[in-house]
Amino acid sequence: MHVEHLLQDESLGLRLLWAQDELLRREISGVTVTDLEDPARFVRPDEVVLSGLVWWSADGGRDKAERFVSGLKDAGAVALLAGEETHGSVPGDLVEACARYRVPVAGVPSHVMFRAITDAVYLRQWRGLSRHHALPEHVRVRLNRLVAKDADLALLLAAAFGHLDVAPAYVLTCTGRTVAATPGADPLPALEAAALPGSDVGATVPVEADVVTPYERWWLHLPDAAAAPPRLLHEITTVLGRCQQALSSRRATEHQKADELGRLLTDPEAGDVTSAWRACGLPAQGPYRVVVADTGARHEGLAKGALTEAVAHIAPAFAAVGRLPDGTAFAVLPEDAAAGLAEIWPLVAACEPEIVLHGGLASPATQPTGLPGALAEARYALSSARSTGSGISCLTDVTALTTLDTLLTGVPAEVRAAYSRTVLGSLLDTGSDSAAVLLNTLEVFLLHDGSWARTAEALHVHVNTVHYRIQRIEHFTSRDLSHLRDRLDLWAALLCRPDPGST
Repeated sequence: MHVEHLLQDESLGLRLLWAQDELLRREISGVTVTDLEDPARFVRPDEVVLSGLVWWSADGGRDKAERFVSGLKDAGAVALLAGEETHGSVPGDLVEACARYRVPVAGVPSHVMFRAITDAVYLRQWRGLSRHHALPEHVRVRLNRLVAKDADLALLLAAAFGHLDVAPAYVLTCTGRTVAATPGADPLPALEAAALPGSDVGATVPVEADVVTPYERWWLHLPDAAAAPPRLLHEITTVLGRCQQALSSRRATEHQKADELGRLLTDPEAGDVTSAWRACGLPAQGPYRVVVADTGARHEGLAKGALTEAVAHIAPAFAAVGRLPDGTAFAVLPEDAAAGLAEIWPLVAACEPEIVLHGGLASPATQPTGLPGALAEARYALSSARSTGSGISCLTDVTALTTLDTLLTGVPAEVRAAYSRTVLGSLLDTGSDSAAVLLNTLEVFLLHDGSWARTAEALHVHVNTVHYRIQRIEHFTSRDLSHLRDRLDLWAALLCRPDPGST
């Protein structure tokens, strides 16, 4: 199948935005769907790339388009099909970048599902294959029955490949979690499995499901790429997609119950917390841990998918995953399972490396009545994670905030800055050399535990000079540095500066 054949399919209604005739005659090897800003590692040569353009924004749009299209060019993509639903049309920056890199680009109308394009490509490619390359009718009927019964996924996978005597086969997530495997398949380490999508190891085919986030996406993996023909894999992934959508529908009910629990934990006076946690299937006795997660305002809604996958990866004895009224994702877990979150967090974040995934973990709560307090702790730890890792995905455990400087990271930046300005006052005057000298003296004095001699030695001045400067500092701040309480006030103010320097 060539690019021009896809554009000529009237049922798809694709709108050609830029191309050259010779480029439209290139043959299509497959389809990749991605919304990564740099898609190169997931695109194989001669593939058509579908993108909903979630990664593009008017702010810096030209540079983002340049990076995205250059990645397609480097990977050898034959064309870009850009969805029009997100922005109303395909941005001009993207069309211009495609023209510069000679990558044909067409718009996908908002009413056209990406799955329809994927089907059009693969059905055209496989039209000439003989019937024994597809699922036999009796296997297809059995798979449909298993899906209707919500059968175990491992049983369904065994039924799908049983007639071929193919072993092994896996259903994996992007974090490397094995959702199911055929009987006798060796366990795959998570790190190894997470690297399979986009690699040349075996055959790894995406499972298309419209209702899941990128963090929960499934992949069908066969270590032996020649063990099954493409058409058969396509049919099996279609069945798996139905399974995942059914699973997502069942989880939606559980998430609704968890959402109600989250609402009551945020405002315990608004209802019966006990009934809410019972409805979520939580045990009457702890200890519990509460974790919250956030992906930022631009990617609201993805955090719950990320947290759902993280929780599934550690397989706790019980869990409730939902959203708080402000949109933050949260989960209640047993204490022994929560320890695994720190290990799995980088793998979950790596599923969408352009999105920063922050998390906060509370200390253990022994009783359900302690869950509102645990939620407050987790949210404070989340604020700390945002403060210390503004551009880096991380999970902060509130029990790790054991020093004054780490404790203050959970205070909102605006509050920290206001406190610093109020306490230090004119010492923060960046236009005054004398203020800078006094501020440096204060910092060195406190770092040396209030020792006059060691402060003088560190500053290379006479002790009397240190005494004079400290008197001036006390005058400007209305603090007495002979008192521990005032020293703590000033040290906290130094730590709260927007740019604390060496502290």
